[in-house]
Amino acid sequence: MNENVTHKSRTAQSYDELRDAIVEAHHPPGEKLRIDHLSRELRVSSGAIREALSRLTAEGLVLAEPQKGFVVAPISRRDLVELTDVRIDVEGKCLAESIRTGDLDWEGRVLSAHHKLSSLGDAYKRIGTADARQWHKLHEDFHDQLASACDNQWWLRLRRQLYIQSERYRRLSGPADENDRDIVAEHAQIADTALARDADQALKHMKDHLSLTTQILLTSRIPFADD
Repeated sequence: MNENVTHKSRTAQSYDELRDAIVEAHHPPGEKLRIDHLSRELRVSSGAIREALSRLTAEGLVLAEPQKGFVVAPISRRDLVELTDVRIDVEGKCLAESIRTGDLDWEGRVLSAHHKLSSLGDAYKRIGTADARQWHKLHEDFHDQLASACDNQWWLRLRRQLYIQSERYRRLSGPADENDRDIVAEHAQIADTALARDADQALKHMKDHLSLTTQILLTSRIPFADD
């Protein structure tokens, strides 16, 4: 294999593993990320780690501090609220465009993703289990497929970045109190109205869905820096 290709693949692998570790709170907010330690842990070169950390810095998951190196980005209530406001706007734009232009293949992808996700019910509450990990993967795919017919790549890239940031807060929340929430019904409302090409209702249900998640996270065990 070409040496340059090998380096790129190792950088991509390092990026994926570090991003997942940060999102899943294995590296908590404020933790210093030591390049030499990560290089040994992931068995890749320090150059691959440095490039991966630079990508994560560009996405806002990591901060590069002068004289200190890289640290996991802090979290705050204000950041979560502002993040949600922007995410509602961007998710809405991508969803509206998908509803307007989506074809039968798009409908099939949404139906399939929704069916797989709904089959797991509220498995995300069983933190640390295989079912919970699978639920998070299917949840990500469901939201991805809803937006997948949007042909504005800049909106999609921004949407992806906002989703990852939002997932970080969700994973930090621990066992949040969601006993009064019917998340299966929320997803069904979004999917049904999107497939019915009712953009107004689909965007309303999406906004309600994202807003409720944020309300729950704000009362959870997340160690907010501005508490």
